[in-house]
Amino acid sequence: MSSSTASPSTIPSDLESFLSSPKRMLINGKWVNAKSGKTFDVYDPATDQVIAKVAEGDRDDINAAVSSARAAFDSGPWSKMTASERGRLIWKIGDLIEANADELAQLETLDNGKPLAVAKVADVALAADMFRYMAGWATKIEGNTISLNVPYSPGSEFHAYTLKEPIGVVGQIIPWNFPLLMAAWKLGPALATGCTIVLKPAEQTPLSALRLGELVAEAGIPDGVVNIVTGFGETAGAALASHNDVDKVAFTGSTEVGKLIIGAATGNLKKVTLELGGKSPNVIYDDADIDTAIAGAADAIFFNQGQVCSAGSRLYVQRGIYDEVVAGVSEIAANMKVGSGFDPETQMGPLVSREQFDRVSGFLRAGLAEGAEASAGGGTVDRNGYFVQPTVLKNASPEMSVVREEIFGPVVAAMPFDNDGEITTQANNSTYGLAAGIWTRDISKAHRLAKSVKAGTVWVNCYSIFDAALPFGGYKQSGWGREMGHAALENYLQTKSVCVSL
Repeated sequence: MSSSTASPSTIPSDLESFLSSPKRMLINGKWVNAKSGKTFDVYDPATDQVIAKVAEGDRDDINAAVSSARAAFDSGPWSKMTASERGRLIWKIGDLIEANADELAQLETLDNGKPLAVAKVADVALAADMFRYMAGWATKIEGNTISLNVPYSPGSEFHAYTLKEPIGVVGQIIPWNFPLLMAAWKLGPALATGCTIVLKPAEQTPLSALRLGELVAEAGIPDGVVNIVTGFGETAGAALASHNDVDKVAFTGSTEVGKLIIGAATGNLKKVTLELGGKSPNVIYDDADIDTAIAGAADAIFFNQGQVCSAGSRLYVQRGIYDEVVAGVSEIAANMKVGSGFDPETQMGPLVSREQFDRVSGFLRAGLAEGAEASAGGGTVDRNGYFVQPTVLKNASPEMSVVREEIFGPVVAAMPFDNDGEITTQANNSTYGLAAGIWTRDISKAHRLAKSVKAGTVWVNCYSIFDAALPFGGYKQSGWGREMGHAALENYLQTKSVCVSL
């Protein structure tokens, strides 16, 4: 059964003035064109129509932005502000996001394709909360005193302590699946620690980052502290990652590109944090609340069109309930309303771009050719825009590409398992280790598997629960470091030891 479609999207009148002129870059507090004069088109993924023209930054623009960030860090007012003053400004960004929630949600829906209701209650609300959470940490960054016992200097006394200092100029490269929220995840802790930033949003979805830049300025963040350069990864992104005056680069995106970032960072051995791909196992035991687990498994893969690094794309179901669970998830998939994010009935929007549409379509063809069977979906939606059917593949096996590789679309591969030992092996049979889900009424069983699975986040009887206080990041090839929570601050701090002879 094919998914039904909703009506095509239209540009909300509230956004017409924002989109009417070419969008410029934010460098040293000014909105400027690319030095080359080039622009690129931004598309509405629900219609395949151009909605804006954006400045196409490259190495020259990155150089200007990094110079601006360096001056703001070394001698600008940002480095001279107290932590309390920084915290108040960061909190104000959260307030301004909340005050402009409708507009920001509309921009995300128009640019990314996700349902408007989701954009408002998830992306925008979590972004505002992230700035407020990090604002509180600005005044709580501290070192500690250390009692020394120096065996080669008997009788000597020392006063030793550590300082936590901002790492400096940070290059931040964010993805297109949660554009505003990923900007908040990156900017919040960097600002709280006193760093200055050059932000490079994804070329597919630059609009909300540019609007956020306006709000950052309105909040009173000094010129040069936050710079936003739009452009392509191969030019602007690569120049930022390799820049010798950038002290640290933070990247969220694919594992493939993450490896390129590491290579680019070796020139000056800049610090690197990476939040990369995933192929997360979602495990349903036969003692789970079946109805809740079925709904949770569907949401784990179809939320945000499956364009979630932690999506539960490998579904493991204990053999006795396998057919029931697959049928239940397939029924949800078959009846999902697919269409424009501006239609209030839409449950799943389009993929973000033509490139992603072609990628996911290729995986669907490969999975079916390798022997998987589509119990729901399995194809594209015949209409303008980048729409793919929510798909459940059964009879999948570990060697199939749909089980091994990150599809980043609304495609789940379902496989049965028999016992704890088997599922631990299967769950960890991946180069990734970002997240996992466990559904069971047996809390001891849940804790055992949570401990043995190699993943940075494990959800039990829930999925995709995010909070600004909860660290998020991966094991294995899912990345280095953690986003959110107190742990995220360490990404942007360095420790200095001071030892004074008394």
